[in-house]
Amino acid sequence: MTAAPGRRSSTFTRLLRHGFTDATAAERLLDSAELVLLRDDPVLLEALGGTADPDLALLGLVRLLEAQPNPGARRELLDTLIAAKPLRDRLLGVLGASTALADHLTRHPDDWQALVMYEAYDLHPGVEEFEAGLAEATDPVSLRVAYRRCLLSIAARDVCGTTGVAESAAELADLATATLRAALGIAEAAAPEDAAQCRLAVVAMGKCGGHELNYVSDVDVIFVGEATEGTDETKAVRAATRLASHMMRICSETTVEGSIWPVDANLRPEGRNGPLVRTLSSHLAYYQRWAKTWEFQALLKARPVAGDLDLGAEYVAAVQPLVWKAAERENFVPDVQKMRRRVVENIPLAEVDRQLKLGPGGLRDVEFAVQLLQLVHGRTDTSLRSGTTLDALKALASGGYVGRADAAQLDEAYRFLRSMEHRIQLFRLRRTHLVPEDEAELRRIGRSLGLRADPVADLHREWRRHATVVRRLHEKLFYRPLLDAVAQLAPGEARLRPEAARERMVALGYADPASALRHLEALASGVTRKAAIQRTLLPVLLGWFADSADPDAGLLNFRKVSDALGKTPWYLRLLRDEGAAAQNLARVLSAGRLAPDLLMRAPEAVALLGDGDGGGLEPRSRTHLEQEILAAVKRADGAAQAVTAARGVRRRELFRTAAVDIVGSYGTEEQPAEADQGALVDRIGGAVSDLTAATLAGTLRAVVREGWGDSLPTRFAIIGMGRFGGHELGYGSDADVLFVHEPRDGVDEHEAGQAANKVVSEMRRLLQIPSADPPLLVDADLRPEGKSGPLVRTLNSYEAYYRRWSLTWESHALLRAEPVAGDEDLGRRFIELIDPLRYRADGLDDEAVREIRRLKARMESERLPRGADPKLHAKLGPGGLSDVEWTVQLLQLRHGSAEPGLRTTRTREALAAARAAGLITEEDAATLDEAWVLATRVRNAVMLVRGRAGDTFPTEPRELAAVGRYLGYGPGHAGDMLDAYRRTARRARGVVEELFYGVAER
Repeated sequence: MTAAPGRRSSTFTRLLRHGFTDATAAERLLDSAELVLLRDDPVLLEALGGTADPDLALLGLVRLLEAQPNPGARRELLDTLIAAKPLRDRLLGVLGASTALADHLTRHPDDWQALVMYEAYDLHPGVEEFEAGLAEATDPVSLRVAYRRCLLSIAARDVCGTTGVAESAAELADLATATLRAALGIAEAAAPEDAAQCRLAVVAMGKCGGHELNYVSDVDVIFVGEATEGTDETKAVRAATRLASHMMRICSETTVEGSIWPVDANLRPEGRNGPLVRTLSSHLAYYQRWAKTWEFQALLKARPVAGDLDLGAEYVAAVQPLVWKAAERENFVPDVQKMRRRVVENIPLAEVDRQLKLGPGGLRDVEFAVQLLQLVHGRTDTSLRSGTTLDALKALASGGYVGRADAAQLDEAYRFLRSMEHRIQLFRLRRTHLVPEDEAELRRIGRSLGLRADPVADLHREWRRHATVVRRLHEKLFYRPLLDAVAQLAPGEARLRPEAARERMVALGYADPASALRHLEALASGVTRKAAIQRTLLPVLLGWFADSADPDAGLLNFRKVSDALGKTPWYLRLLRDEGAAAQNLARVLSAGRLAPDLLMRAPEAVALLGDGDGGGLEPRSRTHLEQEILAAVKRADGAAQAVTAARGVRRRELFRTAAVDIVGSYGTEEQPAEADQGALVDRIGGAVSDLTAATLAGTLRAVVREGWGDSLPTRFAIIGMGRFGGHELGYGSDADVLFVHEPRDGVDEHEAGQAANKVVSEMRRLLQIPSADPPLLVDADLRPEGKSGPLVRTLNSYEAYYRRWSLTWESHALLRAEPVAGDEDLGRRFIELIDPLRYRADGLDDEAVREIRRLKARMESERLPRGADPKLHAKLGPGGLSDVEWTVQLLQLRHGSAEPGLRTTRTREALAAARAAGLITEEDAATLDEAWVLATRVRNAVMLVRGRAGDTFPTEPRELAAVGRYLGYGPGHAGDMLDAYRRTARRARGVVEELFYGVAER
């Protein structure tokens, strides 16, 4: 039937006004034989316009009418639809929100009558009502049909707003309970002999156990079995296992009517590797001895739902005392930290921004926070022991464990996010937590949530708003009540009791809760603007401290810095207004001793952690550093004061470099950890080396100015050696150097020599003056004749010595020689002098190679500390720095003359050049590079954590955990870190044995 143009135009306009997006298609459907009599009925169009997707609802209605068995049935449906508003709203609401349920109605056209009832008992059905709805199901197919019929009524109440999201979730859990009972009944009917031999309890876990199930979700269960009287326990458990397995298949398998949902028993002891059914005593034995914290967290929601409910109740009663003691377990804190990280780490990067459940500010953030607070405080407060998230959140707020305003915001956000999740899953009845990208789907979801003006834009805005609230409150939820407890600013408000505050601090990783609370009180008490800003900052800072290996140190250091800078107007403003600054500071203060110690001596360096004009987290160039230090030297009154000024610059810049290292390794929300740790190692080594060179240049200038004005009678240069010359210094490395001078024209060589020796002696004296800063030790033992030779020589003297007396080890040592301070021309000529020596045209003969190998073996045997584990010694152990560097340097000595790329003082550069020249395979080069970078990072980490240099992993647990955190290993993974180091070093040692020692096979 074709409508007249004028009429069509009028209908077309009305359809658009009622929310149809394809008015042309809608007109065609209204012209169909099924609906032609109602095409102009304003009641129908208004009802369709009230649905989430009017186009989808109209199409579903036509399909349902077409599916009716005869004209009489079709007429009955139409008459009831027009006459009964409740049915109209329910049926069209479902058809406009779910293609899956529309498909079900098309396959089972009589099931629309399940929506006719609108009595009081129909508003909030429970398990009994759902059991009645499933009562006639005798096999998996009929069970699925009955299940969908019940689901239809839940969805109808949901989309019409008759029930809220919490009530809908509870109804879904009750329907799941009834379905499990029906499925178990079918399984028992199929094997009555098994049913007679055992008692089988089905205990719901997860969202089903918590009465907050999704439309489509795995239903988590645990099975408990016991023998009936006169039955052997082993036989009973086997019988119970067969029944449980059959029940799971009934629910999970796909039939012509689709599937219901998977029954997941992986929360049982030992997970999928453990037996499906255990006795109660077996469960208890496992939980008492082996269970992990997450398993007790899961048991918060345990609820008997099917089978032998008395046995199920015995199980819950038996495990609950263990649940409420979980927070007292030794590994509770690292376990909690691991659980928090694992969620985020397992999200595919492309999905993070679309994840309603697991993404930042998602549902899991709320659930995790609530459950953790329950575990901590539920030991002594039984009012918190609810398996339902929103009920537990309400109880936490009532007890003062969570601020009431925070709880209200989280409640609202959680309800909105769960509503989004429900609408997304309802459309196709598929298990997903991803927000779709299709605009039509987003429009349908937005309209279903009452967002009608601009559904897509409004949905995104509301979603982001609520996610931001959750993200902001996730950490504050733990810590803001602590501040309220110590600040005591609102006498009428419920607040944490002192013992509850201490419990929470311990559970979140603070080993000395009493001291931690005193620090909080000192920082946050009072009505000053400073205290108000601290109360804003501290909840987030405390969370960052808790994420570290030593939260107590982080908080203590923050109090010290705050005390030192408390009256400085920019300090708290920086932390409040520049997002990166606060998190950078938290990371730096809780990462170990070195950076905080440096900061305490120069608190104003906090400014470097922001985004302002202080240079930020980027090491300064050597030129910039020299300019600043030389300017300070020029202003100083005497050499001692000049060196003190140079040390001040060094202190600040060491702090900057340490902060760069920590943030680059840990990462922050705004600045993720650097993916290329080799590049970070190069940057840190270069920064410390540049800073050392600039400090030596300033010290040299200070000594010369004080002793000779600006006219030293001899040219003077400092040559960096070892890791200094290689731009690879660590925080605690000595500065290996050579001193060279050359008398100026007309100056007696003896006079010049005296001046040069006085310069060296005075520089060393000034640099060795005791200081709280990391020492700068100048080591000249690599000079000709070693400790027996003169500290400083003329260029001619070096030339004569090397020509006549040079040994292989000296050529080897000179590979890393590079001018670092003093007369540039003299430094350049020194390099020209030694190049033929270190890059010999004839390479090395076999005897020289053997000598190098002997020297290395002797060095390692003499210098390796007694009792140290060689496999964990980053410098001298197998596959450590020495192995890699000597292997690379042997290649340089052999081939440096022919391969210009090898003529570098930097280890990684030389290794890359050797690979490019075909002297080492790409795989072997990568193995050596990985080992060298890792060993360097270990040494840097030890210095950052302990405040003093070391070449092996610490033994103290917190220090070892801090090193692990720096290397990217979360709480409880120190063993994994050590294993990974050994593997990396072992692979590198295999390459070294072939390339350095000449072993043919690995």
